[in-house]
Amino acid sequence: MAVAPLPATAPEASGLASSPSPVHRLGEQIFHAVEEIGLLAQFSGLTVSWLFSRRPRWSVLVPNFYAIGVQSMPVVAITGTFIGMVLAVQAHSQFKMMGLATRLGSVINISLVKELGPVLAATMLAGRVGSSMAAELGTMRVTEQIDALSALGTNPVNYLVVPRFLSCVLLIPLLTLMGDFMGVIGGAVVSTQLLKVDSFYYWYHSRQYVGSLDLLAGVFKSYFFGAAIALISCHRGFHSKAGAEGVGKAATEAFVYSFIAILFLDFVIGIGWNTAYYAIWPDTAGLL
Repeated sequence: MAVAPLPATAPEASGLASSPSPVHRLGEQIFHAVEEIGLLAQFSGLTVSWLFSRRPRWSVLVPNFYAIGVQSMPVVAITGTFIGMVLAVQAHSQFKMMGLATRLGSVINISLVKELGPVLAATMLAGRVGSSMAAELGTMRVTEQIDALSALGTNPVNYLVVPRFLSCVLLIPLLTLMGDFMGVIGGAVVSTQLLKVDSFYYWYHSRQYVGSLDLLAGVFKSYFFGAAIALISCHRGFHSKAGAEGVGKAATEAFVYSFIAILFLDFVIGIGWNTAYYAIWPDTAGLL
């Protein structure tokens, strides 16, 4: 007598295969993020070690200086100018209602030199240069040019990453200063010429509240912003996946991750700077 076959009990056969739960997906995302941070830290350490072990050649540095510094000047200057003008327009009505229109310059200028100038210059650099570096290095990875450099005995990190890292770190303070200057000029022109704020008191209160230490705080932050942009963008390019989609994703991730790093570093460095400042000068009165 023939025996009837038993029904399939495997989940695949019965159609009862369950998808991963939200907890599993969250854990997977956390492990992936930790892995990416570890790879970035390892990549950063390798870059810094090559930076101090061998000096890059000028023939490699100069084109990067031009592409990262000189070609970024127009967009940073335009952004800084309009930010100063917008701050003047938006803040004037509020200050005028309180009878503090002549103090408008102090708020505009201290906001520019301490926060908006460095952050906006770094954001423009991440958008224009960071994405470009990630796309360029990603294309070299996909077309095996990086592997060819390794086969020829040239370390790709030393040849491709270190010059870009140096260019970002050394030139972003200059771009920040230029953005600050253009923003101060734009805010002053709108305030004194269009909004009819007395120019003498505008600059008087600006000098009273904005000092060289405030300018130094913004420039100090910009070094960390430039380092983060270069390391994140080059890391994304080096680990780009194959195909046009992989290169495009690397360029997008370079800007998004760089922008998040800029905001995080701005928060952390701002807290550390203020803590150190008031520890050294505890009786200093702030603007607010």
